[in-house]
Amino acid sequence: MMQPRIDHTKVNPEAMQTMLKLEGFISRSGLDRTLYELIKIRASQMNGCAFCLDMHTRELRAMGESEQRVHLITVWREVPFFTEKERVVLELTEALVRIGDAGVPQELYERVRRHVDEAEFVTVIMAVNAINGWNRLAIATGMVPEARVTV
Repeated sequence: MMQPRIDHTKVNPEAMQTMLKLEGFISRSGLDRTLYELIKIRASQMNGCAFCLDMHTRELRAMGESEQRVHLITVWREVPFFTEKERVVLELTEALVRIGDAGVPQELYERVRRHVDEAEFVTVIMAVNAINGWNRLAIATGMVPEARVTV
């Protein structure tokens, strides 16, 4: 079980501010909030980041997302509950998380571009970069979700 190692916000606040600037850019970009949370959740699932997965599934639920969609993000290919745009962005997210396996194939790029313009394409890449950074920061520093008691 992961144990907290260090509080990165205290030992290196400038690093935290840098990450928050990237988040600010994405927030101001116009990227759909639900789409961004889907990106965060799928990347966090793939990267094995319990802290981020807990945070972003709670955030998506708070935004009014259905439990069904939240639970089925990991198997988005197998269910009809995601839009075409969400599906291609989730596929791009997976390709970017595993960039060393096959890069981003031209065919995937073309399918994504049917749903996003060039600027949004770059923003999606930056969104994946951001959550990959947060995942690595959380895992390496031993961040764990808060225990929540439910009745």
